[in-house]
This record gives sequence, structure tokens and C-alpha cells, in this order.
Amino acid sequence: MKGAGVLTTTHGTHRGAFAAIDWALFLAVSAIWGSSFLFIAIALESFRPGLVTWLRVLFGTAVLWSLPGVRARIDRKDWARIVALSILWVALPFTLFPLAQRSVNSAIAGMLNGAAPIFTAVTGSLMLRQAPGPRQLVGIPLGFLGAATIALSAASAGPSQLHGVIMIVAATLCYGTALNIATPLQQRYGSLSVTARMMPIAAVLTMPFGLASLPGSRLAWPAIAAIVVLGFFGTGVAYVLMGRLVGRVGSTRASTINYLVPVVALGLGVVFRNDHVRPAAVVGVVLAILGAYVASRRERRGV
Repeated sequence: MKGAGVLTTTHGTHRGAFAAIDWALFLAVSAIWGSSFLFIAIALESFRPGLVTWLRVLFGTAVLWSLPGVRARIDRKDWARIVALSILWVALPFTLFPLAQRSVNSAIAGMLNGAAPIFTAVTGSLMLRQAPGPRQLVGIPLGFLGAATIALSAASAGPSQLHGVIMIVAATLCYGTALNIATPLQQRYGSLSVTARMMPIAAVLTMPFGLASLPGSRLAWPAIAAIVVLGFFGTGVAYVLMGRLVGRVGSTRASTINYLVPVVALGLGVVFRNDHVRPAAVVGVVLAILGAYVASRRERRGV
């Protein structure tokens, strides 16, 4: 593999139009992660943010290590990537989202997450040392305009929401970087082996924050049920499915699951949480989705 450093990536193994299996993975992960914002909001009603993060990672780790095939050997030279993924794909964003959702509702959080393909395209271009193509030169600024519109809409409601927006943008940037780092690992070892290695490391990293959050938390069945769903589906199942998609179609195109994540999050937040969404935020999510779509079209070989 050319360029063995951590901040390198590769193209997907399948660079043509999505096959049926790609669409199945795409839709499944979109639905699971789109609903995660709702379950985070439910868990936060009883648990402090650090405990939500830690328990989610612990449940996800338990699910992954209960599956067959997780003990495939990882070369020593790739462990730096595994550690980087445990930080950028799990520990940091899983910590930032619950903190942000204390001031930003689940609908806004989901819509801001729709900018992930833009960050993925930018970091992917830098790692591959290839300038963005004409479509990306149009799509990336358009996507950033959409994300900025959502952020400004939320920030106008007060400084507390602005802090939440900044944390979500930071988490989304982590996701964009992590997807590119993950691509060559998924191709070499398979999704399950990689995900099962990074989750225990993330559990150790988030443990201090989780333990510190115990005194301010209380047991409640809705919160426990939400954590179980987040751990089993949002952390265990979804990461395995997403890893397989990343290895097949590449980081940028796989990240376009975030086209549907905001739609799912918005719908569930409005229906089940009565979340208030400003019209400008809806315009922003449309711009972000359009920009990500333009930037993430079918890849051309030889570029």
C-alpha cells in the first residue's frame, strides 16, 4: 500500500454505480444513524453526556466481540491507524454529540451532520494529493454554504446553541477524516475486524468522562432502552455495515449516507420530540445535501 502513514487513504474497490448491496448498506446505515440523534436525546433526559457516550461504546464493544470472525490478526504497522480511528471515529464525536445536544435539538444535530460528505471529500483530496475535480469545486462550497446556513439559523437562537453547533461541526470533521483513514484498513482486514479493534480502545478513552458522569445521572428505563439501541445498532451493527460500504465504494461516496441522515433525524425529531426547526435550517440542509451530491458523484478511473 503506497503511503503507509496514518493520514493516507485509498480509492474504493468498486468505483462504478452503486450495486444492490451498496444501496442496501447505504439505506440501512442512514436509517440507523439518522435515528441515533433521537435516542441520544432520550438518554440525556436521565444520563449525563459522558455516561451516554461511555455506555454506548461499551454496548457496541460487547456486540462486536460476540460475533464470529473478530479475531483476525491486524499487522503491527496498522495499529496507529486503529488508534486514530478509535479517537476520530468514536471517542471524540461520541463525546461531542451528547454535549452538543444539551443545547441543540436532535433535528438540528442531524441536519448539521449532513455536511459530513463535504469534510470527507476535502480530507480525501488532501490525503490522495489530488485536486478536487470540477464537480467537487462546485459541490464543496455549496455544501459549506448549506452547513453555514444551518449553523447561523441555530446560532441566532442564542449563544448556547452556537456552542452546540461548533461541537457538532467538530464531530463531523472527525468523521470526515476517519472515513478516509478507515478505507485501506477495511479493504485489508474487513469491516468487523477493524471495528472490533477500535471500539475497546474508545471504551477506555471515554471511561473517565463516563465515570465522572455517574453522580449526576439517574436510572430510568427509557434512557436504558435508548442506550441499548444506540449500542447495539448505532455503534455495533452500523459501524460494521458502514465499514463494508467504505471499503467497497470509497470514503467520499460512502459518506453520502448523510444525505438521508438529516431527513431521518428531522422527521423523528419533529414527530416524537416536537423539535422546532427554522425555515432557514431546512434551506441549509437542502443546500448541504445538494452540495454533497454534486461533490460525490461517480468516480472516474485514472484520477
